[in-house]
Amino acid sequence: MPATVLVGTQWGDEGKGKFTDLVAKEATMVVRYQGGHNAGHTLVVDGETFALQLLPSGILYDHITPVIGNGVVVDPQVLLAEMDAFASRGVDVSRLHVSGNAHLILPYHQEIDRLTERRLGRSKLGTTKRGIGPTYADKASRVGLRVQDLLDPKIFRTKLEVLAKEKNQVLAKVYNQLPLDPDEIADRYLDEYAPRLAEHIGDTVGLVHDALDAGQHVLFEGAQATFLDLDHGTYPFVTSSNPVAGGVCTGAGVGPRYIDRVVGVAKAYVTRVGTGPFPTELAMSYDAVGGKPREGADDEEIRLGDHFVDVGHEYGTNSGRRRRPGWFDAV
Repeated sequence: MPATVLVGTQWGDEGKGKFTDLVAKEATMVVRYQGGHNAGHTLVVDGETFALQLLPSGILYDHITPVIGNGVVVDPQVLLAEMDAFASRGVDVSRLHVSGNAHLILPYHQEIDRLTERRLGRSKLGTTKRGIGPTYADKASRVGLRVQDLLDPKIFRTKLEVLAKEKNQVLAKVYNQLPLDPDEIADRYLDEYAPRLAEHIGDTVGLVHDALDAGQHVLFEGAQATFLDLDHGTYPFVTSSNPVAGGVCTGAGVGPRYIDRVVGVAKAYVTRVGTGPFPTELAMSYDAVGGKPREGADDEEIRLGDHFVDVGHEYGTNSGRRRRPGWFDAV
């Protein structure tokens, strides 16, 4: 059976979840390999609509093993809230596996993300302010905390103490903000989150390889899309990870020879959330970025832009932000 990578070929929101629903019958494992809870996706299963943030879409199918890979950044509060919400609707969340090597989003990351966007003003990147970028920055700087650190309170507190000194200096001296209490953060993560997540944490690389070696069909699902890729997108107006197919190799820990099929998903018109270039963009009566229509736009263009948004329900699954519509671009 093949290993399939599902990739958005535009700026996200292409309808990747619909493809997941198509292949769910033959897949036995679904793996998230990058991103965090900054990008949501919607699935309709047996007539019910589910909006996902961190959970892999495979969580909705009893025969599928859902996996959060090492390339994902995890806010444990968000993950547990999502698990509780799905469990209340009868979904079995006990099957979830979370990589111990995935990095943790901490309150420092969210606060710095928010303050950085405010400081940039008109030059802001349009992030979701959920700490995704700062968490990946700490990962690259080799100072981040990982999910597996939740299993060892001593290691967690020691690492957090070192990190807190730096982050509180940034908050105080760059942003004139009060410091955050590392002890309060540690108590919350270790007392509230760790006990509930412990049974789900493990070696997902070995788990995925076992499935592949057994000939099972593994689906790797990416968040966001190609033009938001950190290296290959419209930099700097991109995400902080690699949604392209190559991101599977590092974000899930599999070699390229395992990948049999890459499916790129596009929709008939294009949308984009947040700031950044958009060559075929249509104006709207209320611009999703600047608050007013693009200069020089005529009434017909504005009418079409509003039509795409209204009829297509083009609002972010998680953020609720209005998406920017435009013509399909094959160039």
